[in-house]
Amino acid sequence: MSGQFDLLLAGAGHAHLGVLRLWLNGQRPKGRIGLVSEGPHAWYSGMLPGLLAGLYRPEECRIPLQALCTAVDVELLQGCLLGLDPASNSVELADGRHISATWLSLNLGSQPRVPRGAGAALEVLPVKPFEAFLKGWERWQQAPQALAILGGGAAGVELALALAPVVPALTLLSSAQVLAGHPQALRTRAVRRLAEAGVVVREGIAVDAIDGDALLAGNQVAWRGGRVILATGANALPWLGASGLACDERGFVTVSKTLQSLSHPQVFAAGDCASLSATPRSGVYAVRQGPVLAANLSAALSGSPLTPFLPQRRSLALLADGQGGAMLSWAGFTAEGELLGWWKDRLDRRFINRHLGKQ
Repeated sequence: MSGQFDLLLAGAGHAHLGVLRLWLNGQRPKGRIGLVSEGPHAWYSGMLPGLLAGLYRPEECRIPLQALCTAVDVELLQGCLLGLDPASNSVELADGRHISATWLSLNLGSQPRVPRGAGAALEVLPVKPFEAFLKGWERWQQAPQALAILGGGAAGVELALALAPVVPALTLLSSAQVLAGHPQALRTRAVRRLAEAGVVVREGIAVDAIDGDALLAGNQVAWRGGRVILATGANALPWLGASGLACDERGFVTVSKTLQSLSHPQVFAAGDCASLSATPRSGVYAVRQGPVLAANLSAALSGSPLTPFLPQRRSLALLADGQGGAMLSWAGFTAEGELLGWWKDRLDRRFINRHLGKQ
């Protein structure tokens, strides 16, 4: 179907999933609405470590977008986004399509930082996008080798704990302390769990280049091997900074408290691709933005006043330990164990089921 959309959702991230979930409950605004997604599924990042640890099947960790879109009368447009023109309110897809809308909403995520240089002797597998990562990991499993994980944040720690039992040797390289920014008590628990799993942890190693089979930190060889997983901090998609939207120094779209672009108010942005003061980039905050984004998209379409997003002061950290348990941090309190793993599983399955119309 051709013609302009009233609203186009670009990306099937956590915030847009929250919007669609609310529309399942009868809150869909009037108008022609489309969703652009590179793949047919939305993967839930919180369940990826459990999937890699063999605790879940792939179909348990993803949301079929066609069924969800059909249920809320949204047109699903599959394709890889290559660019955006805010002057014409249109996006460009890799197949040459240009799709325009009166209102645009971006929930595109981010990508891991990639060290400069490359060598045929070293295979590099970014953890995003998930579909490509899982295909690469399946191939690697056919001939397990020692590997390194770059990134000592929550994603890197969870991946290391999930993969340690199935690789000959695993090294976790972190530019800062492992779980920097989290309470020291949680960090202590995580470092102990990593040691028990046989993971070699190296902190303060800022890998910035690849040379052949070597990871380099400055002029020093930090690690040699054949395989590296990138779970490093968020980088903006390159084309966002070139789109004409106001962006911060790292290329993320700067938005107001109503989640509107500071330069083009007809464009909304949420999740990792957006830059909002006092709001860290994490799935927790993207999920929290969903209801406010849904309300503001409806308000924009009807010409009503918008609502500001107020980030929570505290957020729950619940990290999978690779064995069915979890480690928790909340307001300075930390704990770990199988009961927390059971609770995490309940929360994760509930997230999936709510977008399947089951809860």
